[in-house]
Amino acid sequence: MIVTCPVRRILLGPAAAIGVMMTSGAAHAADEEIQVYMNDINLPHQPGLELHVNDVPSGDATLDYPGQESSINRVRITPEFSYALDEHFELGAYLPLTTLDSSGHYQVDGWKVRLKWLGSHSERGLFYGINYEVGRSDYRLDRNPWNNEIKLIGGYEAAKWIVGANVNFDFALSGPAKTPADVQVATKAGYKITEFTIIGLESYNGVGTVSNFGNLAASNQSSFVALDTRIGRWDFNFGVGRGYGTNRDGTILKMIIGFPFGK
Repeated sequence: MIVTCPVRRILLGPAAAIGVMMTSGAAHAADEEIQVYMNDINLPHQPGLELHVNDVPSGDATLDYPGQESSINRVRITPEFSYALDEHFELGAYLPLTTLDSSGHYQVDGWKVRLKWLGSHSERGLFYGINYEVGRSDYRLDRNPWNNEIKLIGGYEAAKWIVGANVNFDFALSGPAKTPADVQVATKAGYKITEFTIIGLESYNGVGTVSNFGNLAASNQSSFVALDTRIGRWDFNFGVGRGYGTNRDGTILKMIIGFPFGK
């Protein structure tokens, strides 16, 4: 998992938290979850918990609409609960979506649920799957309260390397700012330093909408240097990234903490 936060809030964040597609509104701030889905899934009937944290210590504070909350110096803290129905299907819930703003105010911003199906996912070789997500966010984070996402998952794991890609279709179910669904390609390439430590690159690249595909200049982009590791039975993903394109976030810090349930 990945959590992003500045050094001054690493301890504060977890403590405060412990067809044709539809349509969507573009987002210009760090999401509650900055992660490329790979070949990870809980063991059958096993629960899981990850804590996602991200922060934007620098960037352009210009807002996209009146009433939006700036992402600058705002920590997003999101627990993700999961439960595997069997070796292929996993339920998940981001509950609740929360933020800690630059003034230290802690707020609950909504919730999301998901269903993931993962096909082949052995320790080596090809993997593939799909994830569906739906949820509600506060107006401070999104003009459209109800949003969906369809995520296509694919990749390959070898002895020393693992690569993966997600194709994400983000679209709104309701709201005043519906536009053709945004399309994003998220990629990850990692080299295994040890059995439980991987260093790599993650990239999240908007590629336009379903009606204007390939419009990179009008899309959000961000790239990260990321480290995945295990300390004891705890899993960690740390990332330092930079936004570009229409992304107004400058430096982006993220972290994911995987709690040792069932391990």
